[in-house]
Amino acid sequence: MLDTETKRRIDSCRDILVGKVPDPKSQVEQITIALIYKFMSDMDAESVELGGKRKFFSGDYRKYEWSQLVAPGMGGHDMLHLYSEAITKMSQNTGLPELFRDIFKNAYLPYRDPETLRAFLKEINTFTYDHSERLGDAFEYLLSVLGAQGDAGQFRTPRHIIDFMVEVVDPKKNESILDPACGTAGFLISAYKHIRAANTQKKLGDLLTADDKTRLVKNISGYDISPDMVRLSLVNLYLHGFTEPHIDEYDTLTSEEKWNEQADIILANPPFMSPKGGIKPHKRFSVQAKRAEVLFVDYIAEHLMPTGRAAVIVPEGIIFQSGNAYKQLRKNLIETAGLVAVVSLPAGVFQPYSGVKTSILILDKRLAKQRDDILFVKIENDGYGLGAQRRAVPGEQLTEAKQQLREFFRQDLQDGQDWGKLAHAVSREKIAENGEYNFSGERYREVAKNNHSFKTVSLGDKSLFRVVSGGTPKSTMEEYWNGGIPWATLVDLPATDFISQITTTKRTISEKGLLKSSAKMIPGNSVIISTRATIGRIAINRVPLATNQGFKNVIIEDPSQVLPEYLALAFTKLVPTMQAWATGGTFNQEGV
Repeated sequence: MLDTETKRRIDSCRDILVGKVPDPKSQVEQITIALIYKFMSDMDAESVELGGKRKFFSGDYRKYEWSQLVAPGMGGHDMLHLYSEAITKMSQNTGLPELFRDIFKNAYLPYRDPETLRAFLKEINTFTYDHSERLGDAFEYLLSVLGAQGDAGQFRTPRHIIDFMVEVVDPKKNESILDPACGTAGFLISAYKHIRAANTQKKLGDLLTADDKTRLVKNISGYDISPDMVRLSLVNLYLHGFTEPHIDEYDTLTSEEKWNEQADIILANPPFMSPKGGIKPHKRFSVQAKRAEVLFVDYIAEHLMPTGRAAVIVPEGIIFQSGNAYKQLRKNLIETAGLVAVVSLPAGVFQPYSGVKTSILILDKRLAKQRDDILFVKIENDGYGLGAQRRAVPGEQLTEAKQQLREFFRQDLQDGQDWGKLAHAVSREKIAENGEYNFSGERYREVAKNNHSFKTVSLGDKSLFRVVSGGTPKSTMEEYWNGGIPWATLVDLPATDFISQITTTKRTISEKGLLKSSAKMIPGNSVIISTRATIGRIAINRVPLATNQGFKNVIIEDPSQVLPEYLALAFTKLVPTMQAWATGGTFNQEGV
């Protein structure tokens, strides 16, 4: 666990930098570089104390030693010049191992204020090199400030979700472990800790032999397309005891160099976003696609060993989108890739970074050959509220879900077991019967319970549905805006191939602004459709909100009769109706 004093020091470093370095990622990079700089100097000092020699700050680099930087008589501008020069030249220091040279590659000081640097280095000076879990946990906390979603669609996976996935897959000490989109190496660190805990008698990891530890570190590897993420993951692994971490800067989707490498365990939360025009992958994927989420899942399925296991976070497009690539991927997962479970997570798990609805696919190629069913698990409470603050709440269901998954994985499992409210098993044959291979678990639960298909209803049934328009107050009236009422605009409905989930909005309006427009507050779990210039973007709002004039909002009057997820999916088939809305036509409510 992170101790409060170390947390205070890290927060203090960020507070010092924030005026000159407002971007959280840049703050993390500056603290990372400074900590490694300080630790190298500490290791040199320890070596000299034990009768050895300096390794890092010797020869021409002796003048950059940490003690020179923080010497009492060092002037501010001299300190600024020396430190700035040191971090830019350190990647050329042949006395550094390759790992450290990689960390300093392209490093620079992004500000020129001596007093900021003096205060920052004074705080860094309070850290001492310690190859323990404590410092590793401190760095994990530092990485947790990386909140903003990246250009490639990355966002930090919450620690409790990472640990849940690792515990379900249960990696062993002799298995190879890979994350092909590793970010800051959170999954790899969690897997390492899991294996150590599983091999403990009295002291953490004491049942692991020296050979076991060497093999374990060698077996853990990751790739990331971002050099910044590679740098951070290298440091993270190093601080957790990996003297030679195996993290490569590598484009998993377009490079073929590592295509023939496989792993026993794959854990990942790959990027969901695709660039304009789509990904241009090489030709060795079994599914022909341009979407990043499809290609990453296909990659993971194809790179598992014949008895391998995987857990991967996916957006809802993977679960039910009807495009050919999505259907082909789901077919492969059912028939050849070893899918054994689908865990639905609540929208808001990734707040405040993203409100996207996600699920976890669990693959086990050995178990899939013995089990005809797929287990669908629906988690509605992961232990934290679904708002931006993500405060802890009672009633978490991850523990129960983990127990049910472990029960399902038992080789001696009896057919027809009752899984209760949280989970249910569905045969592969049932999932495949209409050719859609839909992974929405609730549709199979209802069919099984009622023993008949869903009934067809009309959108004109006013006992079930109500359609209201959005509205926009005058932009010239400042008092209409920023009033605290959530107000959805197009930025809250990104152009994606999956249905968005709205739990927070970028903009708000005031009570007066709401009154001075045609907008109405709509309840949560309504379906929102854009009907102006960008026709057909669809979202489910998980919180009450208002929408702008470019939207139509379908309110479900009787939630016991209609699933918002199914209604949203139905609207994806109604592009002509949406076009009629956009051109001033009427809403054809009959026959849906």
